[in-house]
Amino acid sequence: MINLKVNGKQLNVDVDPNTPLLWVLRETLALTGTKYGCGMALCGACTVHLNGEAIRSCVKRVADAAGKEITTIEGLSSDLSHPLQKAWIEVDVPQCGYCQSGQIMSAAVLLAENSAPTDNDIDEAMTGNICRCGTYSRIRQAIHRAAEMKRSTT
Repeated sequence: MINLKVNGKQLNVDVDPNTPLLWVLRETLALTGTKYGCGMALCGACTVHLNGEAIRSCVKRVADAAGKEITTIEGLSSDLSHPLQKAWIEVDVPQCGYCQSGQIMSAAVLLAENSAPTDNDIDEAMTGNICRCGTYSRIRQAIHRAAEMKRSTT
């Protein structure tokens, strides 16, 4: 048994310790917001937070996540009230939507570290997340909008 803390809940999973965290989240815990993209940590679709850091869950062994705080897209908010989720909807970012949970999770770490990112800051932070539909300008716009929302509530 491996003890995980996912979205604030303590959970025990009976899986091989070498299983990628992505598959435990999706298949064992039914948290399907985190997507499988490439399986090689190149596209960012599987991005989750591990102790507040954006990581690629497709290459992280579940054993390496034991005892650490894991946050998935489902853990940002249950009612779409997170500033990034609100901004994503307001700006109408998604086209196909497949990469969006990974994009949002990477952006959340950026905004936790930088409340007023520049275009360059955003481009640098988001460089590991690929959007095959090319919605990068809307992603950038939504991150700026979420930063504004976040600053106005503090």
